[in-house]
Amino acid sequence: MRLVSLRFVYATLIGLVLAGIVHIAAVLAIPALSEADAVSRARTSENLDHPQSIYTVATGDDPSPPEAWLPIPDPAVAVGVCAYNLADGPMRVSARTGPLSLSLAAHARRGAFYAVTDQAAVRGALDLVILTRAQYDEALADDDENDPSRDVRIVAPDTRGFVVVRVIAGLPSQRPAANAAVQAVSCTTDTSTDDAPTGKDAPGKDAPGKDGPGKDGPGKGTGR
Repeated sequence: MRLVSLRFVYATLIGLVLAGIVHIAAVLAIPALSEADAVSRARTSENLDHPQSIYTVATGDDPSPPEAWLPIPDPAVAVGVCAYNLADGPMRVSARTGPLSLSLAAHARRGAFYAVTDQAAVRGALDLVILTRAQYDEALADDDENDPSRDVRIVAPDTRGFVVVRVIAGLPSQRPAANAAVQAVSCTTDTSTDDAPTGKDAPGKDAPGKDGPGKDGPGKGTGR
């Protein structure tokens, strides 16, 4: 009788362990198997030059729109998203800082891999360039030692992902400005160095030569 009882307990423990393994595996597989994950939903913004608004804070008589695919965020935080596909070239995100708190967070399928706030801005500008490892190495190789790029370069773990822009409206009167600040962020794809001159002759955003790169233009290795 005691032997039967021990076998029952042993079989029960094995069943519980197997059930736990299956449950954990199923949870971890959800992002990879889901057809409506955050990366897939954000892809509609890949061709936009400015973030797609996914949460606009209420202003005056205009209520906040119903949330489409994110949990209800802080009602005082305006949120936008810029998707990228690094197969088309590095992704450049540029923001001008102001009186409202602003943050940028880069996400891949496995979650956020880089985040920065306006506290890291230089001369009121916050510029990020997201690249693959190969694009990063190419950009470094094309840098001029006498005039290095000032871009903040980030190597992404995946080719596809998105950047979330958040702006906090501390007061009700700041809500229109928060919504406008999200839309003022620039999200563009840098052209490949195979299609543009490199080195000292690489064109900048507004002018050729050494005046091109910097906080308001592309780096020498990834001219837009």
